[in-house]
Amino acid sequence: MAFSLIIPALLITLVVLLIAGIKVESKKGGEEMIKKVYVYLVLFATLMMTIGGSVAVFMALADIAAPAPYYQSFEEFSRHNRLERPYTDSQVSEPEKLSETQLRELYNAMAMSHKQSQLERAKNSLVKSLGWIVVPLPVFIYFQRRLARDEARKAVQGEE
Repeated sequence: MAFSLIIPALLITLVVLLIAGIKVESKKGGEEMIKKVYVYLVLFATLMMTIGGSVAVFMALADIAAPAPYYQSFEEFSRHNRLERPYTDSQVSEPEKLSETQLRELYNAMAMSHKQSQLERAKNSLVKSLGWIVVPLPVFIYFQRRLARDEARKAVQGEE
């Protein structure tokens, strides 16, 4: 919650600084200031996306390594499933009750199915989270190199 309030506050602060910078700078320096703020905004946004993706990847890997156990105990399962077994058309008269071993098999199958579905969800989440790293990271690297190149160019021009 607090993190979601920080990003808009930072963006508003950057916009205010941009407006103040434009007013203070002369006409030739104002355009340069806008370019710099734009580059820093792109760097900030892509860095936040990459960090968020990294956290999500870690969480997905944790879910793959240690999935949450099945939430229902065998006793609860058997208490809720002591009802009659579903019957076919040939068994219309009196359906049989499930035995203890049949209930145990059903419970184990349900627990295994739950574990498999959790594993599949974690893998899906991992792939989606990698997208939050793979997409913004090249943009971040490009703008970071561009910023370093511009700073080096200004340093060379300042020496002359």
